[in-house]
Amino acid sequence: MASLDRVKVLVLGDSGVGKSSLVHLLCQNQVLGNPSWTVGCSVDVRVQDYKEGTPDEKTYYIELWDVGGSIGSASSVKSTRAVFYNSVNGIMLVHDLTNKKSSQNLYRWSLEALNKDSSPTGVIVSNGDYDREQFAENPVPLLLIGTKFDQIPENKRSEVLTRTAFLSEDFNAEEINLDCTNPRYLAAGTSNAVKLSRFFDKVRNPEFCHMTGFTDRKRFNFKSLHYD
Repeated sequence: MASLDRVKVLVLGDSGVGKSSLVHLLCQNQVLGNPSWTVGCSVDVRVQDYKEGTPDEKTYYIELWDVGGSIGSASSVKSTRAVFYNSVNGIMLVHDLTNKKSSQNLYRWSLEALNKDSSPTGVIVSNGDYDREQFAENPVPLLLIGTKFDQIPENKRSEVLTRTAFLSEDFNAEEINLDCTNPRYLAAGTSNAVKLSRFFDKVRNPEFCHMTGFTDRKRFNFKSLHYD
């Protein structure tokens, strides 16, 4: 493929973390007034400039696949979700900053998508050691996004941000924390906007054009994950 004009990014995370609101904000640049539960998968498109401001600048389309469901869903539902995990160029892992369990479940979501397992096994979240080299070998760009930042009390924010920093290290990914009801968190020139643009540049890289998961690669099987 000489020119990549369209790429696919999964948006994964527990129900209720704000994935639909995030996708609407990213694609429509406006707040979603009445979000509802996503059944199956909802796809929206964002227009993005690759390497903006350079001689290599090129406009392309990003398909954001908002995958609904819970990590605790029946195996038949997980098997159905597997069809969405083909030919992926990048993954956004979304969690609710006020819900620690949703952060913890991102490990399972990533395993399900990258391994395309209908029932991921071998995952134990504990206070043990976590081998970050597992994700260092992952060629699919990841971005960690924490939502509902505005709902964290001021006296708790330092604690929460320290926890999410460890989480981003585990996934070998940059993190963005925001309030999906306030577009200023992604305003041009902010650190969040820079990180987002950097992630989309990685996604657009032709090196990831034909990523289809890890069926024929080393499969993830974490035995111990560090999570405080």
